[in-house]
Amino acid sequence: MTIVCKSGSVKTMIRECEEHGYYRDEDCPKCGERGKFIMSEEECVNLGKTTAGVLRHFPDKYSLEMDDNGWISLEHFVKVLRNRQKRFHWLRKYHVKALVATDEKNRYQREDDYIRATYGHSVDIELDHPSDDIPEVLYVPTTEKESDLLLEGGINPSDRTYVHLSGTYDSALEAGAVRSEEPVILKMDAESAMEDDHEIMEAGKDVYLAEEIEPEYIELNDEQPSDEEVEEIREEEKEEEEE
Repeated sequence: MTIVCKSGSVKTMIRECEEHGYYRDEDCPKCGERGKFIMSEEECVNLGKTTAGVLRHFPDKYSLEMDDNGWISLEHFVKVLRNRQKRFHWLRKYHVKALVATDEKNRYQREDDYIRATYGHSVDIELDHPSDDIPEVLYVPTTEKESDLLLEGGINPSDRTYVHLSGTYDSALEAGAVRSEEPVILKMDAESAMEDDHEIMEAGKDVYLAEEIEPEYIELNDEQPSDEEVEEIREEEKEEEEE
């Protein structure tokens, strides 16, 4: 089993520690040793964007067969990317394994020789994530213009297969601030929804999925973002993109 080293660094370079596995930094945060080089920051970013796009939106574009639960063959995925895009001529299976193992947002899953995106799909699939230990309250970022419509009519997926919810107010704020200069945070009574047999799945770090959210489970959250909070998040996002 691979042990993943975590760090608070924004660096995306991936190395592999002989003892502690893959990590994103110069030195292993567990033991301080300089691990084996796996991918540069640029290679990691390019591979991450392509992997997310293929697994979430366009497997057919790469002639990749995806099963009902979103899984595709890792071996086929690597071969197709290496053959169709010259910038991935270096790609091997261990590069994708390293990407999956170190992704702090848990955007990907790997089981044996198969991989899938954990959330964000626009292709029609049936995810089978855990539905235990769901928080009693979940959060949804939206805009002031759309909030009244959602409170009245509920929330249905638009460009995605599932409605995406956040496990905390802070994560909802972060997601909302990236999309809007004036985000509005709604909260969902997840406990009541599940008692009424509505399924909610845990898909990643602070990410939860539902097929739809009926209006009786939604209300405006008491706490709303300040202009200063939104600006700070947007500035941090801009700085990370520039790096």
